[in-house]
Amino acid sequence: MQPKIPQAPAQLSMPLMLLLSIACGVAVAALYYSHPLLPLFAQSLSVSAQQIGALPTLTQAGYALGLLLLVPLGDKFDRRKVIVVKGLALTAALALTAASHGLPLLLGASLIVGITASMAQDIIPTAAHLAPANERGRVVGLVMTGLLSGILLSRVVSGLLGDIIGWRGVYWTAAVAVLLLTILLWRALPATAPQSQLSAAEVYRSMWRLLKDQPAIQKAALSQGLLNAGFSAFWTTLALMLSQAFHLGSSAAGLFGLAGAAGALVAPAVGKLADRYGPHKLARVGALFVSVSFVVMLVPVFSLPMPAYLALLAVLTVSFDLGVQIALISHQTIIYNTAPAAMARGNALLLVGVFIGMTAGSYAASQLYTAFGWLGVVAFALLTSLAALVLRLLPDSHKPKQLSLKANAE
Repeated sequence: MQPKIPQAPAQLSMPLMLLLSIACGVAVAALYYSHPLLPLFAQSLSVSAQQIGALPTLTQAGYALGLLLLVPLGDKFDRRKVIVVKGLALTAALALTAASHGLPLLLGASLIVGITASMAQDIIPTAAHLAPANERGRVVGLVMTGLLSGILLSRVVSGLLGDIIGWRGVYWTAAVAVLLLTILLWRALPATAPQSQLSAAEVYRSMWRLLKDQPAIQKAALSQGLLNAGFSAFWTTLALMLSQAFHLGSSAAGLFGLAGAAGALVAPAVGKLADRYGPHKLARVGALFVSVSFVVMLVPVFSLPMPAYLALLAVLTVSFDLGVQIALISHQTIIYNTAPAAMARGNALLLVGVFIGMTAGSYAASQLYTAFGWLGVVAFALLTSLAALVLRLLPDSHKPKQLSLKANAE
């Protein structure tokens, strides 16, 4: 028997906001559990580092598919139902990953994990929709704290647990956590009326017009995609570098995620600053943080001994993760302010750009690490972050067209 569906509150209560933040983090964490576990995967399945390197690439590709094909439908259906269905599907995908006994099945399960983990990007526009308009930046920042903490702490959790209970135990634990949170969301989330009566095909067509007509959305998606390409390249190869250069296990790679997670604490403040000073300025600040961090990370390769470089690397991990997070929250606020009647579609466009960048970054990193080592990966991350900074500094070439994406019309 289903529980009584509550009516949508006038604004988000703090307990509901906390639940959304935690659920968002746990959902997106499924994308990153594999990063510090790659050596364990390779050893368990008797495959090469290059073969297992396809796993995070497929997961990110699946996430991009979920963002492009499923997240936009949040404007068409009750978001509560969408979140619950995806939560159950993600639970099944994580269980399938844990039960995999061969590389082909593991890679296929990883693709499904990526698709269903897009549940996180249904939660964020839901919170923004329920929030008062003048507090939208703050609310997005608070929920993004959960998402960003999930991205970074996932590596800590999976790295530490991987050394204790193995990679299968990590994925079984994740499946249980997602299932429990899905049940809580099913009971706590209010029903939401669809924002659009368009058909699915019309929703997808309207996304193209939204992207084509709004230069602010174009710039946000492209610049954040470039930043996340470097982000993904760094995290995809970090565990392999630490293993080969320092003979450190997966827990060491996970601890770097703990250092980076410190930046997630600023997310609520970033949201408030975006409301006050404008998200465009903060996006430039974020890109500058990332660029400077990779410049410093690259130069000492030629002069510092590796132990000293490792210590510096921990500090720079905090710095560049902070920059990526500042830019992401700023770009997300730009999207919601640009298309308030099409939040799910605008969010999908931004995040498709982000995770196309991440997929390209994961692939490039695996190739560059094989050919040029860690130096090649850091150089790639520096180039992508500088490109994002230049893009953010460029003025818009033309004014945006008037939005025509109404709730019930083309």
